Amino acid sequence: MDREAHHMPKHGKKYRAAREQIPLTPVSPAEAVALAKKHSFTKFDEAVEFHLATSADPRQADQLIREVAALPHGTGKNVRIFVFAEGEGARLAQDAGADYISSEELTAKIETGWSDFDLAIATPDQMGKIARLGRFLGRKGLMPNPRTGTVVQPQDMRRAIETMKKGRAEIRMDKTANIHVRFGTRAFTEKQLAENLASVYSTISRSKPAGIKGQFIKTATISTTMGPGIKVDLNGLEEMAKAQ
Repeated sequence: MDREAHHMPKHGKKYRAAREQIPLTPVSPAEAVALAKKHSFTKFDEAVEFHLATSADPRQADQLIREVAALPHGTGKNVRIFVFAEGEGARLAQDAGADYISSEELTAKIETGWSDFDLAIATPDQMGKIARLGRFLGRKGLMPNPRTGTVVQPQDMRRAIETMKKGRAEIRMDKTANIHVRFGTRAFTEKQLAENLASVYSTISRSKPAGIKGQFIKTATISTTMGPGIKVDLNGLEEMAKAQ
């Protein structure tokens, strides 16, 4: 009995039927997106995900990737935003549709472990004041950080919130040098998914660490949350990124 067959009982009949329809060789990004939508068999609106194996060494700090890609068509889910600001910054944040504006009461709540939001933004003058929240927000990836565009001047507040409400893809390399990114849902059109994917891949491609010689991306796969993985042709992804 081969290993694949040995593991079969883990998956139901529908998954196995979908798996049999997937080509064994890599396909173009557009074809991968179409196949992922076609062979999703659950009733709910599954996320569509991009999985990359890289040749990076995550033990080297300069080879770890942490980036943010704009998603032209959003993520398909509501992004709840917490803003650390006072005065003008707080007023502009409220006007722009922030879900929470910092107050002593909410800060105390964060210190009890509450984090019922997806993103936190701060004006630069608040960074010193919220440093103590680092141990609560840091490990959840919610600490405002200039590198991820979440520390913004009051006058840029509206633009930042509107962009972030639309949704961005957080790109993080895990300790096994893999990257997993959600870039839409099955309800998106193939064109919307392809354009979101192009933005994600071109961001990753541009972020190749200088210390890596040779091929950076080893394999690329697209799948829905519950669906089978579809191998994507790396040359096709490069072409897609260049067209951005």
